[in-house]
This record gives sequence, structure tokens and C-alpha cells, in this order.
Amino acid sequence: MDWRKQLSELPVTRRQLVAGAVAGGGLIIAWALWPRHYASPLAPGANEREFGGWITIGRDGVITVAVPQLEMGQGVTTVLAQVVAVELGADWRQVGVEPAPPSGLYANVPLAARWAELWSDLPSFSSAPDSWLAEGFARRNRFIATAEGLSLDAYETPLREAAAGARAMLAMAAADRWGVSWEECSVENGLVRHGDQQLGFGELVVEAAAYDPPDPPPLRVETATEVPVLGEAEVEPAFPRLDLPSKVDGSFLFAADIRLPGLVYASIRHAPHGGSSLMRFDADAASGMPGLVGVVKSKRYLAAVAQSWWVAERAVMAMRPTFGGGRQVESAAVFETLGSAFEEVEPEAVYATGDANELLARPDLTQRYVVAPAVHATVETASATARYEDGKLELWIASQAPELARRAAARAVGLDEADVVLYPTAAGGSFDARLEKLHAIEVAQIAKAIGRPVQLTWPRAQEFQSVPPRTPVTAELSVAFYPATGGRIAAWRARLALPATAREFGHRLFDNLTPEAAIDRASGEADAMACAGAFPPYGIENVLVEHLPVEIALPTGRMRGNAAAYGAFFTECFIDELAEKAGRDPFLYRMEMLGKMPRMAEVLRHATRLGNWDGGRRGTGQGLAMASMGPTETGGRIACVAQASLGEGGLKVSKLFAAVDIGRIVNLDIARQQIEGGLLFGVSLAAGSSIAYEQGKPVPNRLSGLSLPTLADSPEIVVEFIASDAEPFDPGELGVAVAPPAIANALYSATGSRFRHLPLSLEDL
Repeated sequence: MDWRKQLSELPVTRRQLVAGAVAGGGLIIAWALWPRHYASPLAPGANEREFGGWITIGRDGVITVAVPQLEMGQGVTTVLAQVVAVELGADWRQVGVEPAPPSGLYANVPLAARWAELWSDLPSFSSAPDSWLAEGFARRNRFIATAEGLSLDAYETPLREAAAGARAMLAMAAADRWGVSWEECSVENGLVRHGDQQLGFGELVVEAAAYDPPDPPPLRVETATEVPVLGEAEVEPAFPRLDLPSKVDGSFLFAADIRLPGLVYASIRHAPHGGSSLMRFDADAASGMPGLVGVVKSKRYLAAVAQSWWVAERAVMAMRPTFGGGRQVESAAVFETLGSAFEEVEPEAVYATGDANELLARPDLTQRYVVAPAVHATVETASATARYEDGKLELWIASQAPELARRAAARAVGLDEADVVLYPTAAGGSFDARLEKLHAIEVAQIAKAIGRPVQLTWPRAQEFQSVPPRTPVTAELSVAFYPATGGRIAAWRARLALPATAREFGHRLFDNLTPEAAIDRASGEADAMACAGAFPPYGIENVLVEHLPVEIALPTGRMRGNAAAYGAFFTECFIDELAEKAGRDPFLYRMEMLGKMPRMAEVLRHATRLGNWDGGRRGTGQGLAMASMGPTETGGRIACVAQASLGEGGLKVSKLFAAVDIGRIVNLDIARQQIEGGLLFGVSLAAGSSIAYEQGKPVPNRLSGLSLPTLADSPEIVVEFIASDAEPFDPGELGVAVAPPAIANALYSATGSRFRHLPLSLEDL
């Protein structure tokens, strides 16, 4: 199609933007932004054939699906492979997956659009899901990041199209053998059939690859879907997880499992937060230690390399590195800064509807909530393997943003990006920690300095210290009631004092800035993404969400649940306080504000039936909360009834009942796993997962000090899904957001005391 005709069909604002660039001599820029065809990086073997850039089929009938997203326990490899299996008509026992390297073909365009304000100078033009600018950026930069639960949004359609094309080509090959029309053939369970005749995929694949796929591809009417039935017992999954057998027998490879000839191992000590530098260390203390290969020092770290990780850890410990300078991070000072922001920092509106400020000139109730920094606490700490030889670098790493990690590593050792190869591995958990890329930089530098393949694994204390935690937040919520309406809310205002945490993260990810430089770059900026979870999911006519941007020396970043998690905590706790002030049942009080939100109302009704809601009366130990994520028309919704108490052993959560609407469900078993896992993650945030900082160092610095729930502490969890024909929504973060406020409200019922700090602590009593 002629480019002038393409420009003429753009919406007026975008057409003017691009045409203006052309008129002003910007033709090269306009063409550079235009999406192009991108070749597939798949390299099928001699007995395999490639289809659509996403699938290979072997002569043995094995189907391999390219998965460009990081498998970190969420089941993305299974869900994307299931999409192909259903569309292709494959037998699930034939299907396998292969991690895909970064490629423009595999670009995660919806995520690029979602994060437009982090990379684009024109975010209003780049943030639409079908944004041409976002697609150009994502494909040019091989942006295949795994985040925000957007894997299905990004990849379901191209996977279906590739599978539909392959199905048609297999049918064509079989039809030519049988002398019939290919449209008369059916393809199911790995077989192409016509009447009594049938042939397997492996028997047809060589011939099939020679055909041209139909354009457009003949998609099936039914997509990959599993429909929940309320009240029915769980059944054996039709599409069990592909990675489960190897995880059970221990053969599944995580980042720390990579082994290369001549591999040596590194441990490390980092400078505390605040910009400190390495001042001194005792090299003689490790000199001559059996198995020690070398020591690598940098401005911000000291690493020891040895024949085993344990020897490397002992060596770096013995050298007692000392760091100095910069700003020392102290938790007490951080919270003092956040608290004083309400008197010292001018609030900036980030979301608004109606006119809340006028109605809130004299609010009827104001309450303050505090959320502490929280760490990711993954099972596998940051680990990566690098080999630097002959001016080439190879990286084996679990990264949620692999292309950006590859580029950062190249820059760190002075190589051209073309001289760095990244091999994606799976992660033993992430919760967004693996969006950070510091360990990719460090392992590249250490491998270059040592001259041998090196595997770097951070000790737990270094993981806590060097992966930016979820941001601390102090929130002040205010409401005004309509007169004589029994507590009906006329206006709602949420003021959040926190750093521009999403912008900081964006500067680290896209601009490759150090944590300290990212803080400086984002200083004073309003951050709508950091406040996104503070807009209440109710039919309130006048709402204002304001950010008080505060600079703290502590770098902060993304963590599972993100803004929705802390936003739901103070929103749902405040709603319970408002219900009490109005003398209302917290369930009925919420329901009255959901008249125009039938999906949310149904989820809330179902959760209270599921949990035998008793009005939240004092002494019952029951608490209620709900959360909504994503677009108003689609998105995901969850409501939860918690049963909790406080005793000599601390917080005890005995039961969680959750009702969930995530639209069309592709894999019911994995969706259930994600909700259950999210609820348990939320329990951990309610009970602990938080650290303090003293002189820039984390306290505690071990998993055992985080008050994480053990198996013995895990509550009974009952999850039921509401059948829905809405667009699919990723379930991974809903449980994280809803559990803490439900538990806090349950503790109020049990103890009569309000808990306004997260994690829930005796400071509130």
C-alpha cells in the first residue's frame, strides 16, 4: 500500500503529526517509525519445518511453540502453547515449548503502549493499545518484556494466526494426497481426517511446508477457553502444565542451573543504597584461599570468583569490603519525609472526575495509612552466567526484559550489541524483580575481567539490598458525605506521598541509568502510574487522586501487585471505616455504590455467599475487601472474605474465600493457581515481607526474618470463578491486592482495633 494512502487513513491527530514531520524534512524519521516485516529467529532442525515464525513441527509429529515471555512460575509457557494446540488441532501430548530470543517479530506491543509514558516523548499518541508508535518502538527495540499480565493480549492473536495457517497447510498436503478439497478436511488431536482416511502431522509436515498459508488465516470460531461451573469439584486439567514433570523430577533448568566447561562461580558485595563507593577491602585475607580464582572490584561492588560459590562467598566475606560516601538511607528519615510531605509538597492531580475539591473544603472524615517497603523474596536470587571470549559475550539469564538486559551488558563491557548473545532461561520466581538488570551488567564485567565463564549468584542479603523494593507510601484519604443520606459519599480524595517510583523504574529500564541517577531524573515529577491503584472502584461522582512527589534516597521499583496492591489496601480499609461511621454492614455499604458495575457487584455477592458473610460483626473475625484492575469495561475483579485473628503467635489467617471474574479463561487450573498464589503473596505482605534500612543496609537480611507464612500458616483457600465472556484478564495480581485489606478488616472485627499500616503491626494498636 502506498505510504500516502496509509497516512490518509490515520486518525487526524496522528496523521497531522506524521505528515508534519514529512513536510518538515522528517521523512527518514517517519519511515523509521513505520512497522516492518521481521524475520523469525527460529532455526528448525533438519527434520522440522517452521510455520508463521512461531511454530515448528517435526517429522516425529512434535510441535514446538516459541514463547517470548519469561516463565517464572506463572504458567505462561503452558497458556501460550495451549492457544496453539487448540487452534492447530494438536494432541497436547505432542506439544513442547522453546524460549524465544528477542526479536521484532515477537514484540510485546500492548506492554509498550501501557508503558508509553516511560519511554515516549509523545505518550498520549503512544499509549493506545493499537498505537502505531508503540508498535514501531516495540518492534525496532525487540521489546518482549514480560509484565503487567499482558502476554495473552500480545501473543494470542499472532499465535492463533500462525497455528491456523499451519493447520490449513497440513490439510492442503493431505487433501492433495486424497484428491479432495482441503476445506473438507478436519484437523483434530494431531490428525488430519477426511472420511475414513487420516494422516498424522509428522507424515505431512514436509509437504505442508511447501504450501502458502491462506490469507487471512482461517481462524476457528472457538478460541482456547475453559468455562468454570460454580460449585463443582475441581477436575483433572485438560491441559496440564508443560513444565510440571521436569520441576517435580528436578530436571527443569533455572538460571542458576547453567553449567559450562571451565565454569567458575562468583559472589558479591554491593554498596549500600545512597550512592556509596568501594573504599577499601582486605585482599590479603583471601589471598591463597584454596579454590579462589580471582577478585574483581568496581566502584559499586566487590566480587570474588572461585571454583565453587561457597569458596567465593567465604572469600568476599573475609575481605570485609567497606563502602563510603553518598547518602545513607535510613527508614526513619524516609517515613518522616513522607509524613511531612502533606504540609510541605504541593499536590498534583493525576486522576479526577467531577469536582471533589470544592466538596472537600471541610471533609467529614480524613484518615492516614502507611505502607512500608516490601521485598520480592524470590526462591532463586539473582543469578546469571556469562562467557567472554574473542570480543564476544554470551549471557544465560532469566530476564523479564531480555533485550534491554543484553544492551546493558554490551555497554558495560564496551561491546557492540551485535557481539552479545542472550540465551533466555526460566526464573525461580520474580514478582517483577527480574525487570532489573544489574546482575547482567555485573556478570559481564566479571567474566571479562576473569577470562573464564562465570556464574554470578547474589547472596540473599545482596538480593534484598540491591533489588529496589516496592515503594513506601503514606496516603491521606478524605471524604465528604451527602447530607442526611446515611453515609453516601459525595466526594473522595486520595493524596499519596511517595517517590515517582514508576518513572524511576522507567529511567533504569529504558535509559540504563543507575538507581541514584534515576532518582535525580524523576525528582519532583508527578507519577500517574504510581498512583493508578488509588482510584476507588465504586460509583462515586466526585473523585480526585493527587500525588505528592517526594524524593527519598532509597531506589524503588515494581513488585507484584504494584500500585493496585497498596491502593487497594488503604481504599478498602477506609471503606470499612466509612461503613462503620454510617452504621452499615460493610457488604451492603459497598453494594450500594456498585449499581452501574454489575460484574463487580456479582463478584462481591458471590464472595459473601461463599464465605458465609455474617455482617462483619465485632468478634466474628470476618473481613471483606474487593479490588478491580484493568479497564472499566473489561479488566479483572475479585472480592474476598477473610477469617483472621491475632494471638500470642501473631497474625493468624485461617480462611480466605475469593470470587473472581477474569473474563474468558484459557486455562482454569493455571488461573486458580495464580489466584491462590496471589492470595498467599498478599498474606505475606499483610504479615511481613517488609524491611527497614539502617545506613543503607536492609534489616533483616534473611528470609527467616521476613515473617513469611509457612505451609503450616497457610489458610484454607476457596476460589470460585464467575463465568464471563469479557476479554481475558491475567489473574496473577488480583489476589495480591485484595488479601491485605480483607485481613486488616477481619482483624478489626476480631480485636476492635484498626490496622492502618502495611504490614499489619502492633504499632496500630
